[in-house]
Amino acid sequence: MTNPERYRYRIQFEKRDEIRFIGHLDLQRTWERTLRRASLPLCHSQGFNPRPKINLGRALPLGQTSECELIEIWLEQEIEPDELLQRLKAAAPPGLMVVSANQVPLSEASLQSRISSASYLVTLDGELDRDHLQSSVERLLQSETLPRVRRKKEYDLRPLIESISIASSSPEAAKLLMQLAAREGASGRPEEVLLEIGLEPAHARTHRIKLFFEDDL
Repeated sequence: MTNPERYRYRIQFEKRDEIRFIGHLDLQRTWERTLRRASLPLCHSQGFNPRPKINLGRALPLGQTSECELIEIWLEQEIEPDELLQRLKAAAPPGLMVVSANQVPLSEASLQSRISSASYLVTLDGELDRDHLQSSVERLLQSETLPRVRRKKEYDLRPLIESISIASSSPEAAKLLMQLAAREGASGRPEEVLLEIGLEPAHARTHRIKLFFEDDL
């Protein structure tokens, strides 16, 4: 029996302000519509309700933007990456900016299993005292444990924080650069880091700038 999943492509895209309040499941539906508009020869799942064979990377929390999101798709026919990129750009809705498209081996491990961490640029609203912010960041990094509760489940936030620093402390908007774990079952969330240093997530804008794979380390 031949394998219907003949060609696998990895696509990088930006999630911009226009769609930052679209959740992960709605983003997947948006991609399904985009792929249909691009008239791509998609592979589909088996069963009574076949769906396009696609695989989104690590979920981005609601309200955040990103320049490094990833999705993989499987096609029944081979398409040159440049042609695929142009067709996707033409079909994508406002707020979803397709950046690149590359063919990858069918045998390669899934995105979710390969992504290890993510970096974020967090812009803080209002004026903040740099010395106080710096001492709060240092206190967090010196902590051995940071017990928290997420969805009624206790966990330790500290090992999920790989690095955090002040990227800018201008009077208009201070910025924090964070690198947090993004593994299956062990992901750090920027809003929880902000709470630990005494800042209100509602007064911050978070932008994901890079995803790291295990073999990048």
